[in-house]
Amino acid sequence: MANENKKDFNAMLCDGKDMPKIVEITDEKSIEKYGGRRMYFAPPLDYDAVMRRVPEGMVITVGDIRAYFAKRNDADFTDPITAGIFCSIAAWASFQRTDDKTPYWRTLKAGGELNPKYPLGVEEQKQLLENEGHTVIQKGRTNIRYYVKDYEQYLYRLD
Repeated sequence: MANENKKDFNAMLCDGKDMPKIVEITDEKSIEKYGGRRMYFAPPLDYDAVMRRVPEGMVITVGDIRAYFAKRNDADFTDPITAGIFCSIAAWASFQRTDDKTPYWRTLKAGGELNPKYPLGVEEQKQLLENEGHTVIQKGRTNIRYYVKDYEQYLYRLD
C-alpha cells in the first residue's frame, strides 16, 4: 500500500464490499492449485475479529485464518489476495486508532514471516513480538526477511 497517512483505514475496515460471499471459480489451474472450486471472500471486519482473538504470547498466520474461514463457511479455500490486503487494512486501522487496538503484530505471513506492509514495517512488528517473549530471526543475505523462531510452538488454534 502507499500513502497510508492519507487513507482512512477504519472506513476501509467497515466497508464489507458485498461480503461475505462464495464464488464458484472455473479456471482449471486455480482449481488445481487451491483444491476446489468454492472460493470464500470474508469482509475486512472478519479478519480484524479473528486477529483480535490471538492472545499475548501467541501468533497466527494469514493462512491459518484463511483455512478457518473456508472450513467455517463450507468453501474449498479463501482468496489469498484479499486475505493479505484485509489483514493489512486491519493493522493500519488499529494503528490509526488511539484505543481499541487490534494486536495485528501477532498475525504472520506463511512460515512465520513478519509482514513488511504492517505499520512502521518489520522493525515495529519485531519489537512488539519480542516484547511478548518471541525470538525474531533474520534470514537471507541480500533479500533479508524476518521470522518468529519456532513460531509453530506458539500458534493460536481457531478450531
